[in-house]
Amino acid sequence: MHIETLKNVLHWTKEFHQHLSQCLANGADKNTDERARMILDYLADHEQRLTKVINGFKISGDDPILNTWCYEYLNKQPIVQCVHCDTPFSELNAVQIMDVIVEQHQQVIELYRYLAARAVIPSVQEMMNSLKSLEEHEMKRMVQSANSLADI
Repeated sequence: MHIETLKNVLHWTKEFHQHLSQCLANGADKNTDERARMILDYLADHEQRLTKVINGFKISGDDPILNTWCYEYLNKQPIVQCVHCDTPFSELNAVQIMDVIVEQHQQVIELYRYLAARAVIPSVQEMMNSLKSLEEHEMKRMVQSANSLADI
């Protein structure tokens, strides 16, 4: 996907969460560890909800903000590649699954952090900070929920 504007970034993030949800669901179907399957099912549902939330940002966003160019960042630091399906979730245990999920979300958070820091328009900075906070909060929520499932 060619990314030039913040609208493209939101579209990419939506696809990131959708693809991750599909990979997690596929892993849940094949994983033999019951605890890992429960975590994979939970994470797949959570990623699906995040897909809808990000899509809401994209739909309800202000066009001048969404049309802000951001290709300078992407020329210096390529965007996260969706490599989650390269690591078959069906072969990982619960701890390994969470390590992959946290690492993937950290990359998205870093993208939003960088874009917020580089924004010169306050409304763009506010939107990027909101998205960064959303991703941080949801990652913490996933980790806490996965830890609770691990205690079962």
